[in-house]
Amino acid sequence: MATKPGILTDWPWKPLGSFKYVILVPWVVHSSYSMTVKGEGETDLTYFLTFPFLLVRMIHNQIWISISRYQTAKGKNRIVDKSIEFEQVDRERNWDDQILFNGILFYIAYMTIPQSHKLPLWRTNGVVITSLLHAGPVEFLYYWFHRALHHHYLYSPVIHPFAEHIVYFVLFSIPMLTTVFTGTGSLVSLTGYILYIDVMNNLGHCNFELIPKWLFSIFPPLKYLMYTPSFHSLHHTQFRTNYSLFMPIYDYVYGTMDKSTDAVYETSLERSEESPKVVHLAHLTTLESIFYLRLGFATLASKPHTSKWYQWLMWPMTSWSLIITWIYGNTFVVEANTFEKLKWQSWVVPRYTIQYMLQWPREAINSMIERAILDAEMKGVKGEELNRNGELYIQRYPQLKLNLVDGSSLVVAVVLNSIPKGTTQVLLRGKLTKVAYAIANTLCERDIKVATVYKDEYEKLQLRLTTKLKSNLILSTSYAQKTWLVGDGWTEEEQLKASKGTLFIPFSQFPPKKMSKDCFYHSTPAMITPKSFTNIHSCENWLSRRVMSAWRIAGILHGLEGWNVHECGDSMFNIEEIWRASLRHGFQPLTMPN
Repeated sequence: MATKPGILTDWPWKPLGSFKYVILVPWVVHSSYSMTVKGEGETDLTYFLTFPFLLVRMIHNQIWISISRYQTAKGKNRIVDKSIEFEQVDRERNWDDQILFNGILFYIAYMTIPQSHKLPLWRTNGVVITSLLHAGPVEFLYYWFHRALHHHYLYSPVIHPFAEHIVYFVLFSIPMLTTVFTGTGSLVSLTGYILYIDVMNNLGHCNFELIPKWLFSIFPPLKYLMYTPSFHSLHHTQFRTNYSLFMPIYDYVYGTMDKSTDAVYETSLERSEESPKVVHLAHLTTLESIFYLRLGFATLASKPHTSKWYQWLMWPMTSWSLIITWIYGNTFVVEANTFEKLKWQSWVVPRYTIQYMLQWPREAINSMIERAILDAEMKGVKGEELNRNGELYIQRYPQLKLNLVDGSSLVVAVVLNSIPKGTTQVLLRGKLTKVAYAIANTLCERDIKVATVYKDEYEKLQLRLTTKLKSNLILSTSYAQKTWLVGDGWTEEEQLKASKGTLFIPFSQFPPKKMSKDCFYHSTPAMITPKSFTNIHSCENWLSRRVMSAWRIAGILHGLEGWNVHECGDSMFNIEEIWRASLRHGFQPLTMPN
């Protein structure tokens, strides 16, 4: 097993990081210039179409990635149950490097090919020759190369090193170069050949079985000519079986076919969707959040949400996503996790926060959430966490067997335990919500002064406080308090009135915009997940890796503890009990900001 990466392990442009795409700029400029200066009839479309073709390949691969993640989260026809973690996402973030590598080689090769061998748009015989060469010598050579590679080396921490891609490109170039130099090649045949390889490669790594059984029943020899996702998955789990590229015939001939191939295929086809015990309903936040879904760009999803300069270039796609969410009316699964044998899923309501704020689409949104709740009920879900109060649905369907949990109790507990010890007075600012009232009530009971600067908020709090210590609620004439508990709806001007060293602790799902460099900002209510929490490979909104919001954790705790109660509307679960449960199950509080 290799312990130290060799000189051809990393891609040459690795130091460029996210700017690696600049390596294509010289070739794009050259092809655009050639297209512009050459007269009609002299233009070579191959130069000009190479870059768009690379984009098509990237989009095609990304579609497969998204579908694979969606199907894996649902569980239907899933092949391998192994979880994905952040480390794997970091290793695989260079999946598009082989496309860049191919693009450079295409440009260089085409520049060096004699003019007499330039490719026309279409030739039928080129398609035939390419197919025959791939099905014969390329498959054969790949089989023996792959078998030799895995016979001498098991998998190292580096996935598909640069040297391996060089060998792959040499093998796959055999049909293409043959048709070019025999005068039988064409743009269509080479494009089709490369796209075929992409389709089959993604098929073998999608982790769900989609080849129907009837296909092999109609034409039995097909099982020797076409592999299935489950066939190739055994190569990655058993390592020294199922070496063939796309045609299993060589594994049958040389005795390297895994004995469980047929059984795994049958089992994967028959596998139904997962039945989670807990479902978390979430929705999109900012318009840029569409890019951070784990079904989309894995690299972005594995980092906290931050505004990037290049996201402005993606506004056409962002605008389209807003239109699609107006049209699409069903929730969908984005995540499946396991913790202490508890299976739970996250479902996304395809609506942005701004859409929740509008009056006219609320009925449609409520209907969508209602359908999701009924769907969860049919699947036998015992607990469902809502990031909105769900009392309406309980009133409408009193026979529901599942429990609706909005997570407010744990949110209150996290905020209370984020207040520095020794604090005697806090300022409460922002929209007065169920959480805000509960925080104010508990702090007054603990003999901590709760100040507000607006008379109407002071009067509302006085009416809602259940404690006898209402004297601890005060109407302040200044912003001198060193600890601020902030929600939605407070102004940036108010924030600037805070004195130096003030600590802002949010009690809403959205963090305040950091306006003061001499103040401290705590995270929105959240906790660090235990290491035994599996399949976490994306960040929740702006939270760090393996940090989860209190709203989500609350639903998990209800499922783990078996609490058969609703927490929605005005009802609130016991704050101390849910806090102790979170610590008992290994969730850790976030540290105070420096």
